[in-house]
Amino acid sequence: MAETQKIPSGIPGLDDLIEGGYWPRSTIVILGSSGTGKSTFAIQFLMEGIENGEQALYVTLEEPPEQIMREADLMGFDMRKYYEKSLFFIHLKGKNFKKMIEEQLPQLVKARADYNISTRVVIDPMTPVIWATQDKLEQRELIGKLFYTLKELGVVLCTVEEHARPGETIGEDVLLPIYLSDGAIHLEYYPIGGAFNRTLKLIKMRGVHHGEGVYPYLFARGMGIVVRASRVQIPEEQGRSHARVFDDAIRTAEALKAAPRVVEKIRRMQKSWDYDYSPEEALQIIFSSYGLKRGS
Repeated sequence: MAETQKIPSGIPGLDDLIEGGYWPRSTIVILGSSGTGKSTFAIQFLMEGIENGEQALYVTLEEPPEQIMREADLMGFDMRKYYEKSLFFIHLKGKNFKKMIEEQLPQLVKARADYNISTRVVIDPMTPVIWATQDKLEQRELIGKLFYTLKELGVVLCTVEEHARPGETIGEDVLLPIYLSDGAIHLEYYPIGGAFNRTLKLIKMRGVHHGEGVYPYLFARGMGIVVRASRVQIPEEQGRSHARVFDDAIRTAEALKAAPRVVEKIRRMQKSWDYDYSPEEALQIIFSSYGLKRGS
């Protein structure tokens, strides 16, 4: 039997922690408070698929598509280029999620599934569905139906806003989507300055021997979230400017026949790098994620 092909996450460094990516037709919950990068995580996931010839479906329960694409522009992701071509939005407004999930969404999914095109799905955020009813049984039915329906298209990634009480590791209101999902990733933010001041933890990932540590990550405009799955060796070279580090990386990527989209991401990252520290560690993670072996 042929080995099942994993779905790359689009997050440099993350796939090293989950044995190469997500399983097809799985649901992944991205959990975190405001400012942790849940939407960036979701957009990177979709853009990775789109840039590799897949299609993407963005189910938004709050912001309209125009606002989402505008925010993506600020992060260095050009979603407009693919809008209504390989990127499609469903903007669900109002509170009647039960009717939407049980009647309207299955019809939309069936219409898309008939094309038999690999599709990535994002629900951002899923919190309004959780809050639509206080009844736990109805919550379970709504969330379970939502996951089951959308998995017909491909991998489903949903973001959930965390509102934990003091002393809680994870808020009670998000336990149900975590339980019903195939994978759950917890993002946390510690405003202490420095490069990697946000951390990621894999709560669960079914069928995968996943990393069990706490992994720092950073934001790089044009590239997105970069996860430090393990410490990397940084050459001890004094007096190198950030510009030279990026220029060397771009030349190396081109020499290694990197895909043009990867080179372009590094160029965009260079234009907006505003940290005081060197980008060398982030660049090494990115090279490794895209299978580019840099010389010593």
